[in-house]
Amino acid sequence: MDITKLTVHELQEKLSKKEISITNITKAYVENIEKHEKDVQAFITPLSKEALEKAKELEAKVESGEISGSLAGIPIGIKDNICTKGIRTTCASKMLENFISPYDATVMEKVNSENMINLGKLNMDEFAMGASTEYSYFQKTRNPWNLKSVPGGSSGGSAAAVAANMVPWALGSDTGGSIRQPASFCGVVGLKPTYGLVSRYGLVAFASSLDQIGPITKDVKDSAILLNVITGHDEKDTTSINTEKIDYTKALKNDVKGLKIGIPKEYFGEGIKPEVKQSLEKAIETYKKLGATVEEFSLDIADYALATYYIIACAEASSNLGRFDGIRYGYRTENYTNLKDIYRNSRSEGFGAEVKRRIILGTYVLSSGYYDAYYKKAQQVRTLVKKEFDKAFEKYDVLLTPTSPTVAFELGTRSNNPLEMYLADICTVSVNIAGLPGISIPCGVDSNGMPIGMQLIGNKFKEETILNAAYTYEQETKFRENYEPTFKGGAC
Repeated sequence: MDITKLTVHELQEKLSKKEISITNITKAYVENIEKHEKDVQAFITPLSKEALEKAKELEAKVESGEISGSLAGIPIGIKDNICTKGIRTTCASKMLENFISPYDATVMEKVNSENMINLGKLNMDEFAMGASTEYSYFQKTRNPWNLKSVPGGSSGGSAAAVAANMVPWALGSDTGGSIRQPASFCGVVGLKPTYGLVSRYGLVAFASSLDQIGPITKDVKDSAILLNVITGHDEKDTTSINTEKIDYTKALKNDVKGLKIGIPKEYFGEGIKPEVKQSLEKAIETYKKLGATVEEFSLDIADYALATYYIIACAEASSNLGRFDGIRYGYRTENYTNLKDIYRNSRSEGFGAEVKRRIILGTYVLSSGYYDAYYKKAQQVRTLVKKEFDKAFEKYDVLLTPTSPTVAFELGTRSNNPLEMYLADICTVSVNIAGLPGISIPCGVDSNGMPIGMQLIGNKFKEETILNAAYTYEQETKFRENYEPTFKGGAC
């Protein structure tokens, strides 16, 4: 039995039956990290030694009855823009290369309260700005399905680590698709919750009105389990919504009879690769066979979503990243003679090219004379996007689209072409603009054996609906039983 191939709910079952121990689980994952990390490069700060020590400590406490809980001793990986007390939180940037967080993010407090074991901080695009995890200051993460391909981004380290069985599940963050797109590229499940359902306190901000923390897992049930852990109102986050606590695992009924699924035709047009479209069409037929009602419709505003997203996201990024000035914390240049030099040189040397590009664009759209023409207009279009989705959900329970128009592309093929890289987000950004929940699940592979992702979008706070729709499809098609990463291609 390969412990690392088990889902979390399978690990829980074996732990409860005493078929395996907490130490067995942690050791198996540490060994898999040692085996694959040199090729995949998913970790910025691995915590293997600390994890093994924690496993022994927790095992003793569980045996003595000092602690209990079904998630005690379950390992997890954490995207490196989520603050972890006493551990580096770098955001994959030179700017925060040596930053040790003095506090835990709220989601980390929740993870720690369940006595999970942190296996390490995972690689990402710098400050979550990118769609391939090639914009990390430290390293380029590779896709376990083909080591010459990207894992997606910005949560590429999280998705690659789950796909490579180096962690059983992980936390990522999603600003415009940064959980769902890498989940699609790596053949795993990625859930972006409704904005405000999960506290953003302790998440280093990229675009505050768009960012949301969520789970990346091996299957849908694990997503529901981890969502149960991280949701809840938080007084430290003013955007946190106070809703009743839900057990999302109870929504997994394996039944979609009567479910109304809308297919926005704009998401299946120009730019969608034929094999991606074919897989989605096959998935649509599966839903029909399972008793769902499927109908095509027009979501007109989708054509404007990408431009709207990049104006809003870059504007908020330019504001949020203003705090990194070389004075209070973070990287400080050694090359200065006055205060202006410190500001200029610290930011010039500390930020990578993609982050600088977005700061410049964001500063431009917020500047005098351009604010009304760009930022204000983008916010007005954002309202129209929300209204279009509201109208769609009057008729449909779930919207079904591709997660990405393509499968994972080769390393280096888009990193020097920002516009082409930005198009990788075309299917996912509207969900963040409208603050909706979305989930990506694998729905097949292309002729080269690379995973294809399907996105299910729900109305606000309807995570139960999309989780059940995803779970029912997953149970019918059993992707994990038929496909797994091959680590082909060798390191580039």
